[in-house]
Amino acid sequence: MKNKTTMLLFTAIALSAGLLFATTANASLVFALGGQVVNDTDHNITWLANANLADTQNFGVSGINANGTMNWNTAGLWIAAMNIANYLGYNDWRLPTVTDTDTPGCSDFAFSGTDCGFNVNTATGELAHLFYDELGNKSFYNASGIWPQSGWGLTNTGPFSNLQSTNYWSGPEYAQNTDFAWYFSMTNGVQHVTNNYHNLFALAVRPGQVAAVPEPATTWLLGLGLLGMVGAARRRLALR
Repeated sequence: MKNKTTMLLFTAIALSAGLLFATTANASLVFALGGQVVNDTDHNITWLANANLADTQNFGVSGINANGTMNWNTAGLWIAAMNIANYLGYNDWRLPTVTDTDTPGCSDFAFSGTDCGFNVNTATGELAHLFYDELGNKSFYNASGIWPQSGWGLTNTGPFSNLQSTNYWSGPEYAQNTDFAWYFSMTNGVQHVTNNYHNLFALAVRPGQVAAVPEPATTWLLGLGLLGMVGAARRRLALR
């Protein structure tokens, strides 16, 4: 009888542990640091969870507008100041990357599959990967160039707060004309370039992931479930 009780207890513990693992390991966007950052386990990067941190925290950088927008040069200064401040314990924050593939520049603008345009190859841009692959949003145009595509736009913001349905800076300047820089539109899903004096939003990201800890509510519920399973096992044996 004692061996059976022990076996059932171990089974209950194993099931609960598996459930706990499933809540953290099967999602590619995972909260960490008490919800202040979001790990992207697909790309092994960490996003700030607040997609408009500059609205409330300028790190002493001037030139940031009241709504959190800034030009591209100011965005670089803001990131640098964030790193000097060792924000959240890290000093390797940056703007999202864009990789210029195929024909240099945006001469290969298309409605799918390139590095510039709509429905881009999401391997070319971290914001594109976030918008399309992680959050499952759709661009204004479908892959055939037909508009408007049903359900287009920033319909899902996922675990992020203050994610704006507008344009966000990427890190690289435009090699063909350094008065321009790359950006991504969270409104219509386009990856393109614009003059670097324009005022856009900035979302910081860093390489690697922060150790994710289950949220207290989740841990409490799993613990309660474990106790219930153990109690049920004991009652079942007591009736035999």
